[in-house]
Amino acid sequence: MATVATTIRLDSELKKRFDALCDEFGLTVNTAINLFVKSVVRTRSIPFRVSAEPIDFEGFKVLDELRAQAAAAGVSDMTLDEINAEIAAARAERK
Repeated sequence: MATVATTIRLDSELKKRFDALCDEFGLTVNTAINLFVKSVVRTRSIPFRVSAEPIDFEGFKVLDELRAQAAAAGVSDMTLDEINAEIAAARAERK
C-alpha cells in the first residue's frame, strides 16, 4: 500500500513530552499517530471524549437562576422516575 507524508504542528514542549511517552511505550511517534488514525477510521469515532464548556446562552442563565431559586425554596432536582411520572400524569389529563 502506498504511503503519504503528513505534516502536523505541535508545541515544542508537547512534542518532547509525546516523544518521551511514545519511547516509554516502545513506539515511534509515527506508529502512535498511525494507531490513532486507524482507530478513528475503524470505529468512526474519536477514541476519547471531546467536550467543551456549554455556550453561555441567556437560557442557561435563566435555568441556573431557576435552579438556585428552587434550591433556596428547598425543592431538589427530580429523579428521572419523578419526571416520567409527571409527564404521564400530564398526558393522562389531556385525554
